[in-house]
Amino acid sequence: MITGAMMSLVLASQPSSTELTIYNGGFALVKEQRNLNLKVGEQEVAVQDVAQMIEANSVAIKSLSAPGSFSVLEQNYQYDLISPIAILNKAVGSEITFNRVLPNGDRERLTGTLMSAPTQIVGNANGGSSMTWNGMVIQTADGRVILNPSGEIEVSSIPAGLITKPTLVWLLNAAKAGANQVELSYITGGMTWKSDYVFSLDAEGKKADLKGWVTLTNNCGTSFAVNKLKLLAGDVQRVQPQNQGGFGGGGARLAMSKAADAGFAEEQFADYHLYTLLRPTTVKDKEIKQVSLMEATGVPMKKRLLADAMRNYGQYQPNEGAVGLGEIKPLIQLEFKNSKENQMGMPLPKGVVKVYQRDSAGSLQLLGEDEIDHTPKEETVMLTVGRAFDVRVDRKRTMFKWFRNGNSVRGSDETFEIEVRNRKETPETVTVWERHWWEHSLTSSSIPAKKLDANIYEFVVDLKPNEVKTITYTVATRW
Repeated sequence: MITGAMMSLVLASQPSSTELTIYNGGFALVKEQRNLNLKVGEQEVAVQDVAQMIEANSVAIKSLSAPGSFSVLEQNYQYDLISPIAILNKAVGSEITFNRVLPNGDRERLTGTLMSAPTQIVGNANGGSSMTWNGMVIQTADGRVILNPSGEIEVSSIPAGLITKPTLVWLLNAAKAGANQVELSYITGGMTWKSDYVFSLDAEGKKADLKGWVTLTNNCGTSFAVNKLKLLAGDVQRVQPQNQGGFGGGGARLAMSKAADAGFAEEQFADYHLYTLLRPTTVKDKEIKQVSLMEATGVPMKKRLLADAMRNYGQYQPNEGAVGLGEIKPLIQLEFKNSKENQMGMPLPKGVVKVYQRDSAGSLQLLGEDEIDHTPKEETVMLTVGRAFDVRVDRKRTMFKWFRNGNSVRGSDETFEIEVRNRKETPETVTVWERHWWEHSLTSSSIPAKKLDANIYEFVVDLKPNEVKTITYTVATRW
């Protein structure tokens, strides 16, 4: 509903079609088709039910049925909404009435001119503004001044300019009269989406069933009956902050390159990925909605127990005070490949992965959870879900000496002893990563080491039930 002077405006119809593209960054692009009944010449047109968190500098309108039939002279976003505080702020100088109950139980009607509203926005010396609490002051017809009176407040009318819903208003100059179908587009904040994945491992932990969900959250201030819902996955750069300002253009229409039988269809769009829901849906304000994204069964999984003592010590230079020593509980990691042969192969939007496994009674138990980044197809994904209970690694430095070139210290020689213990009743394989920086080389090792990159040596230890093995190696570091 539009009140006051805005009653003369031409109202646009409700949307006949809505397309909604939600981005990872907490915003959405709204595109609606609406009908206008225009007359020739200049006129004001209003569109209600737009998002309360609209970015006013993103609004665009164009004619679909008669391109070029009107020109936009002005665009305005009006958001001075009706509320008790807004009414009182605009009623200063007007007559208001208080209905109140006195301490003795009598009822009184107190009428007077409102001299001061409860709140006021005032400027400050830095060019900004702030809201202050003034309290209410009224002056009665007999000259009395009443401070902060209590009771129910009556006003004779709603002050001009207040509206019940956020409204877009255009000043258009139309060359053609009659019905005109237009496309309205704008960006709004307050809308987010994320992916959630659930892996259910079999009892052996070798295969898993996958269920992927999309979780939408709408706090933008309005609801949408969506004909086409799209989700864009990727890191879209935006200039911050996004405040209300001038008006710009909307987004371009995106064409689907492939379809699916149900759920979402995925397509590559520029350097991002787009997921389109292949059915209409409703996205209500103040709602969290989950929509199925993907399913896969029998996905092969590989488990790894990883001891990585120096993972948080980048560019460490050896010295007499060693780090990364003592007992280590290995990380429990699960690996799978996002491939078509594993019934997957769809680019995976970033999200949280929960992993469950069936116990001896067949009940699912939570193993842990991890977060994945945007993951292309045919890529390998590694999940870290917890730390091992019955497998322990102890890391000791048993020898350290400086390497000197004349009177200058130019490096060191160190020997490490790593004890790996399996206290389980089943065999285990433990992977040990040893990280070293600067110029370095292994001068001796009790078991073979694989150099994964410039800084990581990998030792793989196979252990029988209740078996203990020890890795010993010496590293020479120079700088």
